Amino acid sequence: MSRDRGSLTAELAAALPVVVFLLLAGLTAVNAVGTKLRCLDAAREGARAAPRGDPGEDAGRRAAPPGATVTVVVDGDTVRASVRAAVRPLGPHLPGLSVDADAVAAVEPGTP
Repeated sequence: MSRDRGSLTAELAAALPVVVFLLLAGLTAVNAVGTKLRCLDAAREGARAAPRGDPGEDAGRRAAPPGATVTVVVDGDTVRASVRAAVRPLGPHLPGLSVDADAVAAVEPGTP
């Protein structure tokens, strides 16, 4: 019985870094998915606004996450909106990842 003394502490010390890593990976994934959805919404808003003659980039920026870049390009009878944002769950000084979204819409007839 005395041989088992302290084994739980040793196992916990060995497993704790793995648990913390998995927790951080999960939080990063949730944050990235949330940011991706906000980028997709912003791209859709920009692609919907531009064919009506409204400023698509302004509409996209209102729905985009903070710090995102919004680009709306009208090419003939289609409008393409792109939104890109950085995901940095551990702070602005550590590396993160980038998510982006695109949306395409048709220009409405009679729109200048």
